[in-house]
Amino acid sequence: GGAGGARGTRLPDRTIWRAERRAETPAKLIEQGVARAPMRQWVVSFPIPLRLVLASHPEVLSRMLVVVTRALERDTLTRAGCRRSDGSKTGVVTFIQRLGSALNLNIHLPILVPDGGWTLRGGRACFHRAPAPQQAELEALLTRLIRRIMRVLVGVGVLVQDDTQPYLDL
Repeated sequence: GGAGGARGTRLPDRTIWRAERRAETPAKLIEQGVARAPMRQWVVSFPIPLRLVLASHPEVLSRMLVVVTRALERDTLTRAGCRRSDGSKTGVVTFIQRLGSALNLNIHLPILVPDGGWTLRGGRACFHRAPAPQQAELEALLTRLIRRIMRVLVGVGVLVQDDTQPYLDL
């Protein structure tokens, strides 16, 4: 049977996605028609010491959000065989979530990204679906994100780069 349905009942892909969703807000956006393309949900979370810094320095968190969304957009367009230089576009819906389910400080970024990119052909938008990321692609994306986030943290002075071990300057 289909996920979440009675035995022998086949549910449409959208219903299956809703049954597997991790957060309600992105699902509501899809239900309300904001997203008509297939979507992929990402969740970026941070180590506990960094959460404290981000909670007290929202401007740093804003800069990190830009880094993360740009990296996800680039990754999605690349997997879809599109390039920004050719005019390809994708989008991102995100918000900053500050608390965990136990009302603990747990700054993380739920992010909803169309699973592909759009190009214009003859004045009409054409969607190019991206294949699911492979393990090696995910590892490369994570490495790139860590490197860029560390660069931001060093640049704003909250992370001290040391040859043996970087540390937060609280």
